[in-house]
Amino acid sequence: MPAHTLSDPHRQALKTWGLVMALIAAATLGGFALDSQISLTSQAMFYVLAVVIAAYTLKPLPSVVCAVGAVTAFNFFFVPPRWTFAVDSQEHLIALLTMLVVALVISRLASRLRREASLARQSALRSQQLQELATALAVTSASAEVVQLGQQALDASYDGPNTLGILRPDGSLDTGLSTSAKLQDGLRSCIREAATLGPGTGRWPGLNAWYLPLGSVGQMQGAVCIENIHADDTVGREHAQALCALLAQTLSRIKMADAMQASQAEVHRQQVQSTFLAAISHDLRTPLAAVVGAASALQSQGDKLPAGERARLLDSIASEAAYLSHITENTLQLVQLSNAAAPVQRGWESMEEIVGAVLGRMRLRDTSHRISAKVPKNLPLIEVDPVLVAQLLSNLLDNAMQYSPGPIDLQVQASPPECPTQMQVLVKDRGTAIPQEQHAQLFQPYARGDQGHAGGPRGAGLGLALCRAIATVHGGTLTLLARPGGGNCFTFSLPVNPQQPLGDVP
Repeated sequence: MPAHTLSDPHRQALKTWGLVMALIAAATLGGFALDSQISLTSQAMFYVLAVVIAAYTLKPLPSVVCAVGAVTAFNFFFVPPRWTFAVDSQEHLIALLTMLVVALVISRLASRLRREASLARQSALRSQQLQELATALAVTSASAEVVQLGQQALDASYDGPNTLGILRPDGSLDTGLSTSAKLQDGLRSCIREAATLGPGTGRWPGLNAWYLPLGSVGQMQGAVCIENIHADDTVGREHAQALCALLAQTLSRIKMADAMQASQAEVHRQQVQSTFLAAISHDLRTPLAAVVGAASALQSQGDKLPAGERARLLDSIASEAAYLSHITENTLQLVQLSNAAAPVQRGWESMEEIVGAVLGRMRLRDTSHRISAKVPKNLPLIEVDPVLVAQLLSNLLDNAMQYSPGPIDLQVQASPPECPTQMQVLVKDRGTAIPQEQHAQLFQPYARGDQGHAGGPRGAGLGLALCRAIATVHGGTLTLLARPGGGNCFTFSLPVNPQQPLGDVP
């Protein structure tokens, strides 16, 4: 058969036994070359050298064969009587036996050394694999990624086939592919017993596979099956258990994080619902009762009431209805911003136009012209929802008009002017300064800064909470500072995109 048609195992076997023959032949040639110059003991050293080389380079069986062959060749070629296998003296026989024992011991020691070196290299590789897997799992936030990383680690360490199954919420097992009933039963038994099954574990020793749990009792995440293993491979089984422990810890962490996120979402939903119900029960009931009472009086006694009384009742209905509309709008907008799944719809807008539209509406109520505005020209455009920003400014100005009898200043500024990265809108009043300890509470729903003041302006305390929510969804901030000389200053800050649009913006 031509050499190129041999398979790799056959070629490797020929190479191994060829090396054995070459070592024995080299030792024999060396003995013959120096036959007349060295003693029999020195000639034996050539064969000992051949045995040592074979022991450190070949597997145990070829090295043992080399040792026996070396002793046989030495006896045949050099021990008197030569060219026979007979031994003419007891001394030569002892020397041959000693040489054979030494050769076998060297072969055994070399084989053990190779095995220990191989185990040390394998342990180092497995330690590195565990470290790399732990690093990758630390930044993983999805169960699918954990399964993928775990499957790759198992396939890199074991010939397999290897199967990784994850428990679904309904208790079924997801292995990612079709598996046999026997494999499914083994995985489920491993999960049920929460222990490693298979050869060397004391449980189900007749199997040709390890079944390893992912987790412990009460925190089981799934199981792993590693087939075609060796019962005495204790180190390999311990490595597999370490891999499974890392995977189980990561899956447990992800499940806990998902549960916490779901719990926080439920708490947030309940808070939003409570906010809405509180608005209905607390701030809508009284004006509704006033509207119903006034409308009933007009309906039942309209003809009997004087004109002035009818006008007063109509004014009361209109006033209470406007208040109801304002409170309802703020409540619904706050609920929408707090519970919206999609971001707000933004566009390139001009702050000058937004401020102008807000002032145009506020002038109808600001008959004494208390509001003065300062808006510089050539301000950069901002990416905002103009309706929401206008509502924020309207609420701030409306609060200032209700709680401050003096002048109100509205100021817009970009900082720094030459290359703005932020735009600020300041609403300043000369009312009573709100104490510092009330600033954080003031932006919470149903919190007001005039508590304890009888006869003050009424309100649900939703305006500033809504303003901060609008600022937050735009990536901005809303803060409150005491104004030098008395009063308050609300500052609405917005980020400015340095890449401004080219041409006219519709």
